Amino acid sequence: MQPLQCVLQAQRSLKWGPLTSVSWPLLRTCRAHSSVPTTSCLSPEGQSSEGVQKDFSSRLATGPTFQHFLRSASVLQEKPSSPEVEDPPPYLTGDELLGRQRKVYLETYGCQMNVNDTEIAWSILQKSGYLRTSNLQEADVILLVTCSIREKAEQTIWNRLHQLKALKTKRPRSRVPLRIGILGCMAERLKGEILNREKMVDLLAGPDAYRDLPRLLAVVESGQQAANVLLSLDETYADIMPVQTSPSATSAFVSIMRGCDNMCSYCIVPFTRGRERSRPVASILEEVRKLSEQGLKEVTLLGQNVNSFRDNSEVQFNNAVSTNLSRGFTTNYKTKQGGLRFSHLLDQVSRIDPEMRIRFTSPHPKDFPDEVLQLIHERHNICKQIHLPAQSGSNRVLDAMRRGYSREAYVALVHHIRECIPGVSLSSDFITGFCGETEDDHLQTVSLLQEVQYNTGFLFAYSMRQKTRAYHRLKDDVPEEVKLRRLEELITVFREEASKANQTSVGCTQLVLVEGFSKRSSTDLCGRNDANLKVIFPDAEVEDVTNSGLKVRAQPGDYVLVKMENPRLKRTRQSAQSQAASKRSWALELSLPLAPSVSSSCLFAPDSSWPHESGVCLLFPACLRTVLSKGPGWEGEAKGEIGRELQEGEAEGEAGKSSPVGDQEGSLEQKEFELGLEDGWVW
Repeated sequence: MQPLQCVLQAQRSLKWGPLTSVSWPLLRTCRAHSSVPTTSCLSPEGQSSEGVQKDFSSRLATGPTFQHFLRSASVLQEKPSSPEVEDPPPYLTGDELLGRQRKVYLETYGCQMNVNDTEIAWSILQKSGYLRTSNLQEADVILLVTCSIREKAEQTIWNRLHQLKALKTKRPRSRVPLRIGILGCMAERLKGEILNREKMVDLLAGPDAYRDLPRLLAVVESGQQAANVLLSLDETYADIMPVQTSPSATSAFVSIMRGCDNMCSYCIVPFTRGRERSRPVASILEEVRKLSEQGLKEVTLLGQNVNSFRDNSEVQFNNAVSTNLSRGFTTNYKTKQGGLRFSHLLDQVSRIDPEMRIRFTSPHPKDFPDEVLQLIHERHNICKQIHLPAQSGSNRVLDAMRRGYSREAYVALVHHIRECIPGVSLSSDFITGFCGETEDDHLQTVSLLQEVQYNTGFLFAYSMRQKTRAYHRLKDDVPEEVKLRRLEELITVFREEASKANQTSVGCTQLVLVEGFSKRSSTDLCGRNDANLKVIFPDAEVEDVTNSGLKVRAQPGDYVLVKMENPRLKRTRQSAQSQAASKRSWALELSLPLAPSVSSSCLFAPDSSWPHESGVCLLFPACLRTVLSKGPGWEGEAKGEIGRELQEGEAEGEAGKSSPVGDQEGSLEQKEFELGLEDGWVW
């Protein structure tokens, strides 16, 4: 008899439970008698007394159950333990990994995801003993967090490196040598080309290698170049709490997933950010709670494909339920099963703090099932603004881009969203001049802009990126001058339609989160409304309705209700680069009233009466819909603007420039018209 058969017979003879309960002496006995007749398989020791069986049974009855292990796994997910400190590599000592109070200067280029990456990198370096400086001249280490989404973004970094070269060569010998590092997507895409082309660059770290920064810097101190550009299948930095770079900020970014599996033919993101992987829900909720405790009033959930979030870390939720897609949409990969989906995360995050606004970017249109739309409609602190990247209005071009939907399915989704979320603000991305785009394809994109009437848009001319599917299989055959002409036409049409769409805000009361003083004037305040558009209004004393006669000023973090009036398009400041390209940028000017406010600690019950006949009132988002329905009067008008002044262009070496994350991060050209959300974007 074979050993396994012997064990099974022994199990039946003793009436023990599972196979694993058989003792090692019995297994040894079976091995010793595996070649003898069945009757001799059990040893006298194994057949002896019932005491062993009773002892084992009693211990089994009082031991842990399967549910115990499930609960233990859940607790570990809710409170992830900090990873054990690894031993330093054999060629470094523990002291060499310490920063020894060297000063680090960080510059961020590109999307909000890079802003969050900067906070993660700084959190890691801070724990290793480095200090942060905002003065470039006193820095010992300069790290550039880079973008590789289009040629212009990379050229900006090359220009910046040339500027830093002089700083490094003129460094006094009395000081420690200046070290320069490239982090993020450009390091991942170009790898050794950067080290070979710019000998002044000391280290490279890809988006998944920030934990390795202390070691890389220690290697650099020995006089060598260092690089880690390995992509990971599971790195999410879930156990690292990002350090907010601005202590006075009212909002923060929270990364919930990394990478992208969509593999659109124009997009470099899967090759610089890797495959999709999501953070455990528990770690995200813990980070949002800490931000709420710090007094922040707005959180933006980030991801290259944020609404495809899928947490598989909790075993009990890894069932066979398929992912629900938007109607008429498909994927370029096999449908994923199980896990906690984006609707669950959004629900949990919105419950943490009713005063905290929740945004998310950048989504893909395919991942908007009804449960997500219904949740956005029901929760007052989830902003009624959705980014819905279209890229093109032509079915032929959409197919070449491998977007997974037709124009008809996209338009149907737009109508469905507007039915589910009345008054929703929509933004989108468009790429013009993609491979093989004809004049008819271009006109179909123009007609889509006219049909949908977006509130905010991001429009770019295409430029091919290496490694992408388009680079290997398609031909970039649209002449440069044609791309630029089509881009200008899209800009003109978008501006006309956006003016019509935004006209609906006139006379409406909108909730504005005060951020601080306007960059244009120290006498104006600025904030953002629910649609994430910047509102600029005078900083004037208003009456505090909780203390009659007391005059107060709105402070950063306060919510202010404002009535919008008298819009008109207005030319805004342009960068030298945009002027040379004859690009036009516009903002919408509004007449905004001033009126009393109350302390942000005051919460109006849904059935409470409006506390004052006029104006602007600080309150919680949960009360907004009820308060607005009361239609208060307005008085004390003062001039203001809604929109965003255009900052100096990237070619001048601007740091910290941000644009939406993810889906629109395709191969985009330097000629662009930027409208909307972050620094340098207007509408």
